[in-house]
Order: sequence, then C-alpha cells, then structure tokens
Amino acid sequence: MATTKRKRILFIAGALALIAALATLATTLGPFAPIRVSVAPVQTAPLNPSVFGVGTLEARLSYAVGPTQAGRVARVHVDHGDAVKAGQTLAEMDPVDLAERLAASGSALERARQSARAAEAQIREAESRHQVALTNANRYRELAQKGFVSKELADNRRSEANVTAAAADAARASLAAAQGDAARLDSERGAAAKQLANLKLVSPVDAIVVARLAEPGTTVVAGQAVFRLVDPSSVWVRARVDQARAGGLAAGDAAEIVLRSAQGGALPGRVARVDIESDAVTEERIVNLEFTTRPPSFSIGELAEVTIRRPAVANALVVPSAAVKMLGDRRGVWRVDAGRARFHRVKIGLQTLEGQTHVLEGLAPGDEVIVYTRAQLSEGARLRVVVQP
Repeated sequence: MATTKRKRILFIAGALALIAALATLATTLGPFAPIRVSVAPVQTAPLNPSVFGVGTLEARLSYAVGPTQAGRVARVHVDHGDAVKAGQTLAEMDPVDLAERLAASGSALERARQSARAAEAQIREAESRHQVALTNANRYRELAQKGFVSKELADNRRSEANVTAAAADAARASLAAAQGDAARLDSERGAAAKQLANLKLVSPVDAIVVARLAEPGTTVVAGQAVFRLVDPSSVWVRARVDQARAGGLAAGDAAEIVLRSAQGGALPGRVARVDIESDAVTEERIVNLEFTTRPPSFSIGELAEVTIRRPAVANALVVPSAAVKMLGDRRGVWRVDAGRARFHRVKIGLQTLEGQTHVLEGLAPGDEVIVYTRAQLSEGARLRVVVQP
C-alpha cells in the first residue's frame, strides 16, 4: 500500500517536472518565446550617398538611311563599323530609265521654250498689224465723217482692226500656253533630277555605320533602311534606378559607368537627363548618363552598371538601411520599448550603397533601432535583444 502511494507521488512529480520543462521550452525557444532581435544605435556620421542602376548603351541620335522610292541597290560603298562624313555617298540605287526620262524631259522643255519664243514673235507681229489696222480705221472714220469715203469702206477698216486685235489676243494666249507647258516641263525635269539625286544614299551627319542591311542587287521599297547610323558623340547609357533612390537626381550629377565588356575600370560620366515618366510596374525611373570621355570602342545595346554620386552630407543622422521598414503606407523603424516592439514613423533622405540611410525626422542620436529579426514583427510583440553592438 505504501509502495503504491510512493509510486503515485513519483509519477505525479515527474509529470509536473515534464510540464514545467515543456512550458519553459515553449516560453524560451518555442512559439511563445520572445522574438530574438538585434539592434543598432542611431549615429551621427558623414554620409556619402550614391545611387546604383543598370542600363544599356544607346545612341541618342541614330539614323536609318534608305531610298525614297522602290528600286534595286546598284553599289554599296561602306560597311559595318566604318566612320563616315556628312554628305558622303554610302550606296547608289539603280536608276533604270531615269536618266533617259530626264533627257527626254529636257528636250521637251527646250521645245516648249522655243514655242514660247515663237509665240512672242507672233505677238509682236500681230500687235504691229493691229496698230496699222487701227490707224487706218481711225483715218477712214474721219474721212467718212467729211464725206470723202463711204461709210461701208470705213466699217471695213474697223472690221480689219478688230480682226488684227483678235489675232494679237490669240498670239498672247499661245504664249501663255507655251509658258505654262515650259513651267510644267521644268517642274517635271526638276522632279526627275531630284529623283536621280536621291538614288545616291548619303550620310546626313558624321557617324558610324552600325548596320548594313542590303547588298548590291537587293530590291528595296521606299523608306526601307539600307544602313543604320549613329552619331558617336551622342552615345549614352539609359539606366534604370529605384524610384525610392531617384529623388533629387538632376542633370550634371557626377557618375561612374562600368561597361560589361570593360569590367576592369570605370569611365567618368554625368547625368544628362532624368526622364519625367517612370515605370509603374517595376517602380523604376529612367536616368540618362553621358560619358565625360567617350569610350574608344562601344557596342550599342551593351549592358552597363552606373553609380551616381550625390552631394556629401557632413553630419548626418544615419541608421542601417536594413532597419527601415514599411508598415502599411507608413515608413519607419522598429524599436524596443520595455521588451515590446513599437513602430516609429520616420522621414528618411538619401541612402548609400554601403547600407546607410539618412534620417531627417523621428529619431535622435543614441536611439536604438531593430536591424535584424528572426520573425515578422507586430505592434506589442515580446522581444529579446540577442546582439547589442
């Protein structure tokens, strides 16, 4: 009886010890344990902010050179990679019968001009005859009034003057028609001459040939590109940077550009333009950077990494960037308040690539913020600081 009672007591004691051990484990390491966090102090330090982005090498000024009418490529004078001058002939199109049409237009124009000169002579002759007939008509009218000649004879002279006036009008009409034909043929000849001139594909600027898209014998349509050219002085990098870091970027900011083909060194550059429109999907903004010194060689479309330097801040209030969080639409930091998590809203400024963020409002030097946590924090959660810098 005593033995049974002693076993029962030992069993109950063991069960209580096990429950106590499990409770201790649950409250220290289990789901009910405080969340382990590490904290860091808010410090005053010099801040050298910079913005990083990735982009592609592009040309601000590029040109597609091709014919203004359909035709066949006759000759090509340049190739991919060649440097060309403004006005230099790049290729020639087959004129087909355009030269003969131009010669025929010239002959027709000369005939029309000869017709115009003949009409001018006819006008002078008709006006001279009309002047003589008009003088005779006036004299016979006076003689008829004095009774020296009959009225019928005076009327005949007036009729002759009218006939010569009509002949002069007809000659002037012939001249106008001849001059109109000459003007029309001159326009047609000018158009044919321009078409013949357009058969030579010339470079609009000093440029580099980046693509040769047709070979001799190839038939192309009007507007189809035979060459693609770029102005090497307009080569720049179109980079994408995080919208959160793009605030304050402006033309003239110094930058460093590392081309994917030249990982060994950075090229100096500067911000040329910050696009007004941002990408709402990727939450990035386009920043265009030009080279201070143009690279000796480049490849359009090549990837590039850019680092934009921002003005330094001498005595900035900084926290680790990892401590800055978003809670809903609020930006702030988590702090430890009497062993509990409390979210503090802050206003931040620039961020550095070294992981430092400039705090403008909401914190003071010496305040501690949570940098790392093993679980997601919520307002009032129990905390346990395990790392104290």
